[in-house]
Amino acid sequence: MPSERPAFGRAVRISWDSLRRAMAESDCLFCGIVAGSIPSETIDANERTVAFMDINPATAGHALVVPRVHSADLLEIGTDDLAATTLAAQRLAKRMKEVLGADGVNLINACGAAAWQTVFHFHIHVVPRYEDDPLKLPWIPESGNSDEIAAMAAELRGENG
Repeated sequence: MPSERPAFGRAVRISWDSLRRAMAESDCLFCGIVAGSIPSETIDANERTVAFMDINPATAGHALVVPRVHSADLLEIGTDDLAATTLAAQRLAKRMKEVLGADGVNLINACGAAAWQTVFHFHIHVVPRYEDDPLKLPWIPESGNSDEIAAMAAELRGENG
């Protein structure tokens, strides 16, 4: 079983098969970063994932975690790669609190263009949060209609229809 130990500052071995799969997605920005053909500030890597700094950071230290194997989004990624990517994001979030002094951390994933996904290679934004940072929620929380909430819940449980 691959080690889930942090790879900060150490070389990581990947299989040629994984590299070939990444290269097959040559038009994908993140596949290029994984393959090393596009430069990045890589901060963590293991057999399944790579973490690197976001070039358009929302806050100081904003990074991305991607699986080495290309998957377009949350609906396409395999369960093993999803688990590995989430564990790598958690490891990075802990490091951000320890090293950067972040007051909190947001993990953000966008699935589909309507959800603001702009690079169609599954990724998790790991955004360190600071008490004085300018980020705000993208919606204003307010009470919902309890009948509509119950109807949506029933639909999601498969009770309607």
